[in-house]
Amino acid sequence: MRKIVSTGGGRLEFIPPMEPKLVPKPPEGEHWIHEIKLDGYRTQIVINSPDDIRAFTKGGADWTSKYTGLVEAARELEVKNAIFEGEAVVTNEAGLPDFDALQQAVHSDPYAMMLGAFDIMHVDGHDLRDVGCKARREILFGIVKPNSRIQFSEAIPGDPKAIFYLADQAGLEGIVSKRGQPVPQRPDDELAEDEEFRRQRI
Repeated sequence: MRKIVSTGGGRLEFIPPMEPKLVPKPPEGEHWIHEIKLDGYRTQIVINSPDDIRAFTKGGADWTSKYTGLVEAARELEVKNAIFEGEAVVTNEAGLPDFDALQQAVHSDPYAMMLGAFDIMHVDGHDLRDVGCKARREILFGIVKPNSRIQFSEAIPGDPKAIFYLADQAGLEGIVSKRGQPVPQRPDDELAEDEEFRRQRI
């Protein structure tokens, strides 16, 4: 693992996230990991210390004040520093993401959100971005605490077409598929080693 490269002052900073590609069908093969695509706001949590935790939108806007509950949950994680990502959601009575409720909550209730954490890029002085997605997720799983506003976004085993069908039937946004292991890159490759694919419900 590489050591973290931080900006002036030694603080970790926001990392522009990788964007998923919309594809007509889920990719198949054992090297893919499939997760439910939660209908929320992609969020990056940057921890420099218990008193220096920030939350960012996927565009890099600082929403720390809007995500007070998530920041407090991040403070309980047993790490010195870290950068991880997830989807901030508000759930309805059925336990499903409610995007309309989320839009209202970001302006009125900073404790309403949960975070489905799906990736970690840095932890305790180590840059994990050259580590495979599967290994990073194992590290993230070991950090997330039970009964917290920050929960681990579980991978769904099985046939990707069946997973998508079930997600569609449940009224969920779709699925995200990721390469579990790094792959050698060529100059003309279209895909980064951890590129995500998404198929959304039409």
